[in-house]
Amino acid sequence: MDLSGRRRSTNVDDRRGKSGGKIAGLGIGGAIIVALITLLTGRGDISEVAQQLTGQQGQQTEYVPSEQEEQLREFAEQILASTEDVWTAEFKRMGKKYEPPTLVLFHGSVQSGCGGASASSGPFYCSADRCVYLDLDFFNEMPKSLGAGGDFAYAYVIAHEVGHHVENLLGILEPAHRDMAQSNETKKNQISVRVELLADFYAGVWGYYENKMFGSLEDGDLEEAINAAQKIGDDYLQKNARGYASPESFTHGTSAQRMRWLKKGLTTGDMSKGETFSVPYNAL
Repeated sequence: MDLSGRRRSTNVDDRRGKSGGKIAGLGIGGAIIVALITLLTGRGDISEVAQQLTGQQGQQTEYVPSEQEEQLREFAEQILASTEDVWTAEFKRMGKKYEPPTLVLFHGSVQSGCGGASASSGPFYCSADRCVYLDLDFFNEMPKSLGAGGDFAYAYVIAHEVGHHVENLLGILEPAHRDMAQSNETKKNQISVRVELLADFYAGVWGYYENKMFGSLEDGDLEEAINAAQKIGDDYLQKNARGYASPESFTHGTSAQRMRWLKKGLTTGDMSKGETFSVPYNAL
């Protein structure tokens, strides 16, 4: 991905070196880290490991970022700037005004408007404070844990979380969260899958217009993102963790679903195609 000379967003709150709070809900990357822990321990399931993680507490530590991490920071700021450019233009086409989220960089743990979180929960979006939270170490874990590396794969992670912000601004996220709170576990998980697949679709829409506006995509970039989507499917993670998958517990979608909706956004750039809440669940 060619980002040479591209601007860096200033909507960044660098909290590295600060920590605290309990863990919040999993984001796109939480499944990867939780699955990795499960694989390393050789027992238990993903949901049980996640519950164990919620008891951890952050602690204050002195932190000095490495040169590699500072390069990742520049990359993240450039991708965030790109999402600002793309979604500002797209919202204008819809007759709306785009209000960008703040990217909060942290190391170890952080306090968000949705509660405390640690690096173990992965990148996540908090609708309460309209912030995307990211521990840059997560990008180093992606190729190590699942072989999902590459700059466009990392960009997809950020674009997915910004996709949740787009859902929030379009009035989709709040009703979904409300319905989840009032539903049984099965229905709650199905709504969660719809939310996550729509964020994947919006990440694809961003990629479509990013390349159209800047011509930044290079050979292999699309494959990196599609590979990342495949490696974080609920079925893929569960099968690798325990040898089988439990569809009723899926919260993010299968590998096939995640790849399908990301690719749909990448190839069409058409917001009207984001139909994850209108098609039957078994058609996702």
